[in-house]
Amino acid sequence: MSTERIINAMGKLIKLHRSLNDLAKQKTDIVKAGDMEALNRLIQDEQKHVRAIETVEKERAEATRVLLSANGQHSSEPSLSNCLPFIDETERLQIEELRNQLLVEISSLKDRNELNQQLIYQSLQFVNVTLDMLRPQPAQNLNYDRSQQTIAASNGLKGSFDSKA
Repeated sequence: MSTERIINAMGKLIKLHRSLNDLAKQKTDIVKAGDMEALNRLIQDEQKHVRAIETVEKERAEATRVLLSANGQHSSEPSLSNCLPFIDETERLQIEELRNQLLVEISSLKDRNELNQQLIYQSLQFVNVTLDMLRPQPAQNLNYDRSQQTIAASNGLKGSFDSKA
């Protein structure tokens, strides 16, 4: 019973991660195009996927905890590795295959997210450079001005022209 719940949860996790990978690929194209509205919508979809993944992961952890408890094992962080000795051969092979598929999806998602992060960082750099070029630069006043006069007065220095002479 618990192994079926674990297998079902693993299957759901794989589907959700594949879908999240598809969204990450779309994000790459959206970032390249610079479509902020589409990016905002996509980020909302990603957040929904992440919440769903968290829910399914809790289901998997609970099923793992139940399986371990039924076999006299108690762990604060139940993992699939801890469960494998208590599962028959066919289900163990199926769970190991699902775990490998999930690891591939997670690795792919990690790589795609790193690429997207680099693209966003480069876009921000480009925007900052463009803004710096468009903003007027404060001109350095090389002429004598009021600030130099107040600095000289505060230092107790007088100008070279003495009006009392």
